[in-house]
Amino acid sequence: MDLPEPIRRRLGDFSRTVFVDPNRTQPSPEDHVAFLSQSKDVVSSLPLQMSLFFNMCFFPLWWISEVVMLHLKYPALPDYYKFILITVLILMTFIEAIRLYLGYAGNLQEKVPELAGFWLLSLLLQFPLILFQLFNEAILIQPLERGVHIVLALFILAQIISGFAALRAMVRHTESHFHLRQFDGIQELGARQT
Repeated sequence: MDLPEPIRRRLGDFSRTVFVDPNRTQPSPEDHVAFLSQSKDVVSSLPLQMSLFFNMCFFPLWWISEVVMLHLKYPALPDYYKFILITVLILMTFIEAIRLYLGYAGNLQEKVPELAGFWLLSLLLQFPLILFQLFNEAILIQPLERGVHIVLALFILAQIISGFAALRAMVRHTESHFHLRQFDGIQELGARQT
């Protein structure tokens, strides 16, 4: 299942805007020759993939402990925190499923828009939600909750950092492929004209 084309295009544009160095010069013909000899390089990030795998294994444990702790402290919470915590749990569950899928697809298949979507979901939605649950003492944080929130926050933080590095490498690799194709097209055009 791929992302819809308008979303894919916007995430690709975002990635090129954020992760391409504007001071970088065009590759020389020698760079293209060196790139051709290394064109079989895998750009996927092993640290990101390991973090995604362990996060995928840990998330059901986090979810179960969160539901059990919410059930135990539910009668003691004010009504507005009951609503907020249930909403946050539902949102985090859906976001985590989408986030992990995009992370796997973007990293393993080396798809820049999917990886950019994963990175944005991690940074803008999931990380603030887990920090809210970790540091808001008004929600009566239990020791088990604090422990699982710390582990999930560390996974997300590691994925934000390694996802940024992987996304930057993929954008540069894709950019090099684009310039290489242009260079090959110019050589073919020159060969036809002579």
